[in-house]
Amino acid sequence: MAENRVSITISAADAVEITKAIEVLSDKLAPILIALTADDRQSMAKIKDATIPFMEKIVQYLESNPEFAPPYLDKDETKKDFAAFTVLNAFIRPLSQITRNLEDTAMLCGSEAYANGRSYYKSVVNASDLNVLGAKAIYDDLKIRFESQKAKLKKAKDIVN
Repeated sequence: MAENRVSITISAADAVEITKAIEVLSDKLAPILIALTADDRQSMAKIKDATIPFMEKIVQYLESNPEFAPPYLDKDETKKDFAAFTVLNAFIRPLSQITRNLEDTAMLCGSEAYANGRSYYKSVVNASDLNVLGAKAIYDDLKIRFESQKAKLKKAKDIVN
């Protein structure tokens, strides 16, 4: 028997609260968020952790030594963009961790449930093969899930042969 690594229950009240919290995040962030294309993401310069101290110094120098800024550079917009980056970046780290853990937990819950479901299905198949009363109807209902896989396997075997 497989190890049961997760056994959780999320109450309806907690699910409602979590959904509301997600809605608050979405409502607060939606007016300011921008969706980039894959090409945009690929082509633009990005601030990484090592770049943050450099940008902090740039913002300081724009304030203390504005004479070195080229005339086409909007100093106020540069400071505003970096300030927004700093705030948004502080949101990304904890939300990324929550998202990753949420995905991992959902994957584990689904995996354990599906493994148990397949065990149940195998038992139904055996019971149906033995003509146990009621098993055939359950088998006929559940076998639909695997019929497309059988067709693909048959097609692959036909191609090989």
